[in-house]
This record gives sequence, C-alpha cells and structure tokens, in this order.
Amino acid sequence: MEDRDVAGLQAYADELRDTFMRMQREASDLSARAQTIRITEKSADGLVSATVSVRGELIRLDLDPRVFRRPDARGLADMITDTVRRAAAKAIEELVELFEPVVPPEQLRAHLNGDLETVLDQLSSGMSGEGRRR
Repeated sequence: MEDRDVAGLQAYADELRDTFMRMQREASDLSARAQTIRITEKSADGLVSATVSVRGELIRLDLDPRVFRRPDARGLADMITDTVRRAAAKAIEELVELFEPVVPPEQLRAHLNGDLETVLDQLSSGMSGEGRRR
C-alpha cells in the first residue's frame, strides 16, 4: 500500500471518528428534535389537509366539508394520498436539514430511502481516500 493510500485511509478514519464523537455529543438533542417534526400539507385546492410525523405517519387528516359536494371517491382518495406523500417528503427534508451538521445530506437521504448501494459507494469512496462529497 502506498503512503498516499495509508494517509487517505487515516484521514478518513479520523473524519469518521470526529463525526462519530460529534454525533454522540449531539445525539440526544437531535433525536428529541427529530421526534417533534410535524409537517402539515394542503391539497392544491385547500380542501384536504394532512399532518405527518417525521416517519411519514399520518397524525391528522382534515377534510373541508366542500369535498363532499363532488361525489368523486377516487379523486378524493388520490388527493389525500398525494397530500400525505408531499407532507412525508417535506418531513424527510426537514430531518435531513436537522442532521446536516453531522451527516452528509446525500448519505442520509440514501439511508432513509433504503439505497444501500449508494451508502456503500459513499463509504467505499471515503475509505479509498477519494473523500466524500458534501
């Protein structure tokens, strides 16, 4: 192994250690703050309002009584689904922003999306001395 490779690995190990130590110090505060994330999103026409947690769990659903003037169950279901999905996406983005000081956004997004290939590629890049994109 060349000195450059060893130096790159050492630098990456140092960065991981520093990140881990910082995460450990900030973990309880960040975790508590993450658990309080609630996002409310409205449909385009304002007739549906959905509030979700950081996990995308539906906390509250409000329907304006005017939705019943249009007897379109499929349309209403689609509107609710779309509104909940947009709220969940915003909750994820808020979580990513919250953890940005300790976890690179693209790495956290990949992890939250279950994109193991991207997570492993990022770890491999760091270990090979290529560094991580921030």
